[in-house]
Amino acid sequence: MPKVTKQSEGRGDAMVNTETGEETEMAEDPLRPIFSPLGVAELSGKKCEYRKVNVPSNRFTPLKENWLALYEPVTKQMKVDMRMNLKAKKVELKTTKETEDEGALQKAADFVQAFLLGFEVSDAVALLRLDDLYLECFEVKDVKQTLRGEHMSRGIGRLAGKSGKTKFTIENATRTRIVIADQHIRILGSFQNIKIARDALCNLILGSPPGKVYSKLRTITARLSERF
Repeated sequence: MPKVTKQSEGRGDAMVNTETGEETEMAEDPLRPIFSPLGVAELSGKKCEYRKVNVPSNRFTPLKENWLALYEPVTKQMKVDMRMNLKAKKVELKTTKETEDEGALQKAADFVQAFLLGFEVSDAVALLRLDDLYLECFEVKDVKQTLRGEHMSRGIGRLAGKSGKTKFTIENATRTRIVIADQHIRILGSFQNIKIARDALCNLILGSPPGKVYSKLRTITARLSERF
C-alpha cells in the first residue's frame, strides 16, 4: 500500500504519495485550531521563576558602584527583573511576562555571579550574548596541597608575574579572562580555552618557569589556529 505523507508549502497543505510522488492539495479546514506559540511562563509551567545570588561582603562596594551597568543589560536585554535584598545580602532575579528566552534567567544569574567573583562588567556581559561561555573556579591548594607560607606566596606570584605580565599573556593567548583573588583562581571563557589556561596556570603553580609555559602556549595556540 503506498505511503502518504503530509506536506505544507506556503499557505496550503498537500498530501504526497511517496511511491508515485503525486501531490494532492487539501482544502483549508476552517475548524482547525490555530494556537499562538508558548511563552517562557507556559513552557516552565509556572508563573514566575526566581534565582538568588549571594553577595560576598568584599563585593558590596563594587556592586553599588556598578549597579546600573549590571541592571541595564539584565532588564533591557534579558527582560528579567533584578533587585538587591540588603537584609539577606543577595541579588534576586525574577522572570517577567516579557521574558522571551527560556535560558534568560540562568544567563542573568551567571552574569551577576561572574561580576561578584571579580570579573569586569565588560567581560562578564559576554555571558549574556554567547552560549558557549563558562566559569571555572579552583584554588591553588587543589593543584598542590603542600604549598604553605612563603611557598604559597611565591606560587601566587608566579601566576601573576611582574605587573601582571604572566596573567595577561595567558589571557591573550587563550582568549580567556582570569581573576586571581588570593588563593582563589577564576577563569571565564569557552570550554576548550579554559582547559588550556588551567593547564598553564597549574604548571606555574607546580614550579615551571614562565618561559617554558609561554613556549607550550605558543605551540597549542598555533595548533588551534591551524585547526580552525
